[in-house]
Amino acid sequence: MSAKIHPTAVVDRSVEVGLDVEIGPGCVIGPSVKIGERTKLIAHVFIESHTEIGKDNTIFPFAVLGGTPQDLSYAGEPTRLVLGDHNIIREHATLHRGTVRGRAVTNVGSHCLIMGNCHVAHDCNVGNNVIMAQTATIGGHVRVGDFAFLSGLSGVHQHGRVGRYAFVGASALMTTDLIPFGLAIGNHAHLSGLNVVGLKRRGFSRDQIHDLRAAYRLLFAEEGTFQERIEDCAQTYADNPEVMEIVDFIREDAARPLCMPRD
Repeated sequence: MSAKIHPTAVVDRSVEVGLDVEIGPGCVIGPSVKIGERTKLIAHVFIESHTEIGKDNTIFPFAVLGGTPQDLSYAGEPTRLVLGDHNIIREHATLHRGTVRGRAVTNVGSHCLIMGNCHVAHDCNVGNNVIMAQTATIGGHVRVGDFAFLSGLSGVHQHGRVGRYAFVGASALMTTDLIPFGLAIGNHAHLSGLNVVGLKRRGFSRDQIHDLRAAYRLLFAEEGTFQERIEDCAQTYADNPEVMEIVDFIREDAARPLCMPRD
């Protein structure tokens, strides 16, 4: 079946529309936009420009995709927003394009749920199976790993990193980087253990969770320096991919502040 476009929708002639796409009433789609097969724009969706949307996405009313970045350095360059497959974008969510001084592209993976009033800023890189609950906001250049969960009203400061399977609590303000599998709460947020509930729901075994807990205790113990504990953890769990993911995350950008437990 060819695309179904409501007569009240305004669609630029340059837009590439896949098979079985539905564009509902009041939608406005600007130039240089691609919409993949079976994607559904329910109504009143605004896609500004230079946006690629994959297959089987559902975008709810008043969402804004491919908007101009909120960055004073932006001077109208044709930067992009790229959205994967099987995502749900709820009402009033905003996803902006990249900037030239950043990555020139904002990426959102596949199988994500971005709830109402959420914001994905310029140059962000959001992984697969990420959930952003109501009004969660990530600033420019933020990286969010696969299966991360950002609770309602939470925020991640620009250039921040949130690791895979991490959980950011409700109303938490992340000004530091959150390790994979970590749990952060508070304002400003602090590390409050591991996202054990989330790991169990995602099918992690008892042994995997046990090793992660043991490694966590070693990393954030009181003995020695933090650098010494990182090295001890790397040696002890060199063959454990989950623990080494945490170690590699910390080592990747030592200049970034890390979310730590409270004293």
